[in-house]
Amino acid sequence: MLKIKSLKAYYGSICVLKSISLHIKEGEIVTLIGANGSGKSTLLNAIVGLAEKAEGSIIFKNNELLGLPPSKIVKLGIVLVPEGRQLFYPMNVMDNLLLGTYSIYSRKNRRDIQKRIEEIFEIFPELKKRKNQLAGTLSGGEQQMLSIARALMARPKFLLLDEPSIGLAPKVVENIFHILLKLRGSENLTIFLVEQNAKLALEICERGYVIETGQIVLSGSNDELKNNKEVMRAYLGRTEM
Repeated sequence: MLKIKSLKAYYGSICVLKSISLHIKEGEIVTLIGANGSGKSTLLNAIVGLAEKAEGSIIFKNNELLGLPPSKIVKLGIVLVPEGRQLFYPMNVMDNLLLGTYSIYSRKNRRDIQKRIEEIFEIFPELKKRKNQLAGTLSGGEQQMLSIARALMARPKFLLLDEPSIGLAPKVVENIFHILLKLRGSENLTIFLVEQNAKLALEICERGYVIETGQIVLSGSNDELKNNKEVMRAYLGRTEM
């Protein structure tokens, strides 16, 4: 579904990503783990057309993404749930959801959009209860749910999530990850997850990659990564048993 080859990305003259290559198959949940500043967010930004400068190749369903504006990438079926949620806090829940339809909105499909809102409220019943509440007054967990829900309004096929657990209580994080697992089936989603909670991320993914200083240094199945000595030491907080 997605194939990245020899990808380099820059901030100014600084090369942040150094010849990244990876692939993600349709229907998979794949995680990317790494330390702060290793290039995780830059990789996601490059995929959705937000990188300052990028070279190489990013193929999504036979479409080259490099050089396309973010709006066209969204229309191809790729949506990013950004780090920090980036909601419109002075606006209510409903308005934030409607902003997620900008790529598909027209007068002709208002009924489809209303149907989509109803589907979203079935996935996130907490948001239905607060549909008229300002986004800035929601709890951290509710804000993260709204950020994911807004992304789903565009009916993506490939969902990118950047650190969805940041600042949330463990029980809230577990609930959100449980929802992601359900979405993979109910929404036919392929998911690329960047996550600081490596332990939980490796529990729900099929495969993963480890990035260090802009380079992929390790890849494998979830079991292979969970049992790798370096991954255990650096990201799971334990040593070999």
